[in-house]
Amino acid sequence: MTIRPTRRALIATALAVPLAAPFIARPAQAQAVRMRLGHLANEQNIWHKASLKFAEELAALTDGRIEVEVFPNESLGREMDLINGMQLGTADLTITGESLQNWAPKAALLAVPYAYQSLDHMDEVASGEVGTDIEAQIVDRAQVRPIAYFARGPRNLTSNRAIRHPSELNGLRLRVPNVPLFVGVWSALGAAPTPMAFSEVFTSLQNGTIDAQENPLALIRSANFNEVQSHLNLTEHVRSWIYLAISEITWGRLSAADQDAVMEAAARAQAHERELFVDDEAALVADLEGLGMSFVETDQEAFATAARDAVLANVSDEIRPTVSALFDA
Repeated sequence: MTIRPTRRALIATALAVPLAAPFIARPAQAQAVRMRLGHLANEQNIWHKASLKFAEELAALTDGRIEVEVFPNESLGREMDLINGMQLGTADLTITGESLQNWAPKAALLAVPYAYQSLDHMDEVASGEVGTDIEAQIVDRAQVRPIAYFARGPRNLTSNRAIRHPSELNGLRLRVPNVPLFVGVWSALGAAPTPMAFSEVFTSLQNGTIDAQENPLALIRSANFNEVQSHLNLTEHVRSWIYLAISEITWGRLSAADQDAVMEAAARAQAHERELFVDDEAALVADLEGLGMSFVETDQEAFATAARDAVLANVSDEIRPTVSALFDA
């Protein structure tokens, strides 16, 4: 399947489109288009705000001819339902990430423990050759097209004591998502990982069934884990991104000029999300500190070194060479 040029090339190409429009594009420009964007976040989440920005910019770029209606809180369907709908042409856009590995194994690279050393390193990978390969496989095998990516806050470990080094885990009963990679990594680090639904975590921390959990700052705050956990250990063990993606069927129905407008609006939404993300992370730190949580600096290099073999053992053969190269970067 042929992949369209990079976002930069598409945006640059858009500058030339108006010259041809009076001759070949006027019928398409006259046609109104309505698309629906569904996602799982609530109205306060920066992904929702970035989605609204995308809709606003696309309407402005097309003089209101293309309308994007945004549905938060899974009100249009759950993530997997929306992906399936996009493949069938019954849904248009969503925000999705490593769930796409069900079709495109390289999508697992979006959330590999200790693969990305910083936000800048993650950006370098997501916007570089590795990111291009991931996107190409997603288009080819999942039939959805990434048009922008949003940052996700790094996952951090919360507990009721300071943990600065893997040696201090000492069998810590730690809730993790039901992801074999996460279970294997935390076992190798010395914890006792316990897969558990997110909805059960607060009560399990409260009654002592588990000792700790790990999540980005935004989820730690929104779930009120500060009420049952005193320490936030800055392990930053998973940095990741997530895609704003459009159905290939919807994409194929658009004119070239409209595709360019979609990509420009997506680029603007991505830039807006990053501004919100940086501000939001700083505000979350201040908020959680104000609520009494103690932030603990950790030996991230020691955690990464101890995790490496377990990560490589638990990723697929297809992405293992890439993950190994990321560790060595």
